[in-house]
Amino acid sequence: MTKKENVSKLVEYQKGTVVSRTIINKPAGTVTLFAFDQSQGLSQHTAPYDALVYLLDGQAEIIIAGQKHKLSAGEMIIMPAGEPHALKAEEKFKMMLIMIKQT
Repeated sequence: MTKKENVSKLVEYQKGTVVSRTIINKPAGTVTLFAFDQSQGLSQHTAPYDALVYLLDGQAEIIIAGQKHKLSAGEMIIMPAGEPHALKAEEKFKMMLIMIKQT
């Protein structure tokens, strides 16, 4: 079923936490929305798949393989498979994470 949605309203901020909502979960990949309250983040980790992060709102610091990147609403970055990365909310932010699985 096709349904038009305002993507930014599909996930809401909650004080002191990170909220996520999976929109697509298929064998080929996933699309997940996140809302990070200020100063919240994800600690350094790796993923077996390339991942595209698109900021919907706010500002974030994304560290990929030790290099810091500051992103604002409307900007995106690709996190390569196997590269260590971490995210932190400079101010509260929302993002869409698209992971493409390798075949």
